[in-house]
Amino acid sequence: MTAFSELNALPEAQLANLNELGYLSMTPVQAATLPAILGGKDVRAQAKTGSGKTAAFGLGLLQRIEAGQFSTQSLVLCPTRELAAQVAEELRRLARYMPNIKVLTLCGGQPFGVQKESLHHAPHIIVATPGRLLDHLKKETVNLDTLRVVVLDEADRMLDMGFADAIDEVMAHAPAGRQTLLFSATWPPAIAAISGRIQRNPETVEIDSVDELPAVEQQFYEVSRHHKVEQLQRLLSQYQPASCVVFCNTKKDCQTLCEQLNEAGQSALALHGDMEQRDRDHTLIRFANGSSRILVATDVAARGLDIKALEMVVNYELAWDPEVHVHRIGRTARAGQDGIAISFCAPEEAQRATLLAEMLNLSLNWQQPVSNGSVKPLLAEMVTLCVDGGKKAKMRRGDILGALTGEMGLNGADIGKIDVHPLHVYIAVRRSVARQAAQQIQQGKIKGKSCKVRVLR
Repeated sequence: MTAFSELNALPEAQLANLNELGYLSMTPVQAATLPAILGGKDVRAQAKTGSGKTAAFGLGLLQRIEAGQFSTQSLVLCPTRELAAQVAEELRRLARYMPNIKVLTLCGGQPFGVQKESLHHAPHIIVATPGRLLDHLKKETVNLDTLRVVVLDEADRMLDMGFADAIDEVMAHAPAGRQTLLFSATWPPAIAAISGRIQRNPETVEIDSVDELPAVEQQFYEVSRHHKVEQLQRLLSQYQPASCVVFCNTKKDCQTLCEQLNEAGQSALALHGDMEQRDRDHTLIRFANGSSRILVATDVAARGLDIKALEMVVNYELAWDPEVHVHRIGRTARAGQDGIAISFCAPEEAQRATLLAEMLNLSLNWQQPVSNGSVKPLLAEMVTLCVDGGKKAKMRRGDILGALTGEMGLNGADIGKIDVHPLHVYIAVRRSVARQAAQQIQQGKIKGKSCKVRVLR
């Protein structure tokens, strides 16, 4: 059984949503666990990261959500806030066909007061790290009395991080009649013991397969944290990629690295969760149209990033989750194009490198750091102009291109991608003519209308 439709338990709207998301057939862990999960049974699954387990438990818990009942009905516990954010985002994607489903993350590193405000209207689904959830339970800002499903994701990693007692305390607040799903890459005695305490006659599933690694050249460099910026610039100078995404694990590191690169004369943009939606949109537009060659991003912010000709991916920090590593490097070398994935590993990140090699059955290709030669910054050829107007002003790409190359006298070779949005048009023009183009648009007309224009920076 490989088609989701063969489950006979998912509504047509969800099947259509899965098709739109590109989930055309079930992975082995989904095929093995979903019948039992949808049947309401407890499940304990040993499956490596990258096996598709998030969709397995996500599809199951969504079928037990009553959207009209504004109470917390599902809980997913994760070992790290990065994984929690990724799981929450995936659940929102899977729930797109369901109106008014509220998914809330509760993790450390976020203001407690802001989370408390969000909890005034109970979310249908909470995705949390054990420590922060326990804080809320002690302060009685979270109520788990109406829970129907509890998921422990990456249970072995939670134990490695010392969350065993916290998990037991959290489960003491959950109803006895809940469904409990436990997913773990390994099955040490401590995991078996937790399963025995919190599950009832669970169905056991063992899956060994992971997503196939993309056909990308991978290089690993042992670099101390203090020398990563220098090494990154030397490698960018050596390879001169037209476009490159550099992944960081935190929003703070993402913003700091972007600022360091720009101070060194590189053309870099940051993309992370603290950005306003407008700034995020502008960043994606500028990177996609060649107005910046380096995008420094967190994993969550880069979800849905669709750059068709991405030449290089850099793991500035190794991901904790091998599945995330697979997704990162899979963003390059698409559609038969060449690509390279570079990963930096500081000595304190050695455990992550070992975990990556073991879980992906990967022999790491270690390279000697680049230590000579001058650094040639990556400068963008294009600049983005933002023009007031857009679809609501009935502007079309052909109208804009015609006005620029006709009445305004610009050379068509100097004009790049044109994106028409509801209220604005974004035009990529060659840097050498950007000022002239902006003046021409400001002084001229498009479809008989005067337009305001500004350069995005």
